[in-house]
Amino acid sequence: MLLHPQFDPVAFSLGPLSVRWYGLMYLLAFVQFIFLGRYRIKHGSSTLSVEQLDDLLFYGMLGVIVGGRLGQVFFYDPAYYLSNPLEILAVWKGGMSFHGGFIGVLVALGLWAKKQDVNWWDITDFVAPLVPLGLAAGRLGNFINGELWGRVTDASLPWAMVFPQAGDMLPRHPSQLYHIGLEGFSLFVILWLYSRQSRPRSAVSGAFLVGYGCFRFITEFFREPDAGIFGQSYTISMGQWLSLPMMLIGVALLVLAYRRKSL
Repeated sequence: MLLHPQFDPVAFSLGPLSVRWYGLMYLLAFVQFIFLGRYRIKHGSSTLSVEQLDDLLFYGMLGVIVGGRLGQVFFYDPAYYLSNPLEILAVWKGGMSFHGGFIGVLVALGLWAKKQDVNWWDITDFVAPLVPLGLAAGRLGNFINGELWGRVTDASLPWAMVFPQAGDMLPRHPSQLYHIGLEGFSLFVILWLYSRQSRPRSAVSGAFLVGYGCFRFITEFFREPDAGIFGQSYTISMGQWLSLPMMLIGVALLVLAYRRKSL
């Protein structure tokens, strides 16, 4: 049985300014987006220019931060944030919902696509393979913070870990690492390889929705469930509820994409 290393959430300080690991993980996510995006542009996976990519990242950043925070507020802990509204702005403390950030990014990409007069699906197909490693960085930030720990498990599990932040010193699944492995690295490899060849419009986006939805549904079985707006009385977690429509929409997109191609 392992003990969580209890990292200092502050990576370094510059006078009165404290730079937290969680924020650095977001910076890492945005940097890898630029590098991978430029690689895809260079190798003909998109007609975007590098300047457009930089502009797209700005829109995406706003969508991630605003949508992710609002998703955390409304999907997972509305009672707390209604009682402490100023905490909504404290994004440096952690607490970002993927599903909220995902919705925020979709809105931001829609606004950007309209501004540039390009097809929205072409943009989402381009962006989809650039997302998983950014998700992995965010989950690494969760692990460093010792938050979003897993469910209690048998102490005989070799990688069972005690998270003092949980307050009970019981062995738990290090579910943040499961998220990194499945929704991060595994999904990246699948999408990167799948998108290397020309695919019907919206197919890569559909593959992302199916892949992420499936992997998130699996990892939620090992993660301590959030109360969410429905409490914990349901047999599946809030993350699983939110992943179900992603999978269904993803399957529909794939079917329609290949059906259009065959016409």
